[in-house]
Amino acid sequence: MLVKGKGRGKVVQPVRRTLRIMSTSETSPFVRLRVELVLEVGDADAVTKAALARIAEDQDMPAEERAHATTAVTEDTAEALAYLVDPFGLVGEVPGVDLAQASWSTEQIDYDPDSPDWDLADDEGEEDDDEDEEDEEEVGLG
Repeated sequence: MLVKGKGRGKVVQPVRRTLRIMSTSETSPFVRLRVELVLEVGDADAVTKAALARIAEDQDMPAEERAHATTAVTEDTAEALAYLVDPFGLVGEVPGVDLAQASWSTEQIDYDPDSPDWDLADDEGEEDDDEDEEDEEEVGLG
């Protein structure tokens, strides 16, 4: 089928805008795993102390970053949790996979387990595009 090109007076082949179906061997080997947790912090001091210990143990952390991290975890329990969460530990023992990139964030929230707003089944299929989170950590491996 030939189609007249717009305003040019010439005939062109139509452009097909459909995606071809990829076979199993052509699909991406990367999988996004989304996990959402709501944690109840019963002892904020214990969380802060654990985060401070983790920061102190990190021999590769530059002094300026160490000072910033120490201040952040001391002032904010959610930030302290961000330093304690280890996405590498979540998948490190899974055979046949390597962690390519990790991103996580923490925030203090008002949580009511009986509220329909917290029904995780309603979140299926929704995208979380909050990439500008203040307390977000991202690690890329390459």
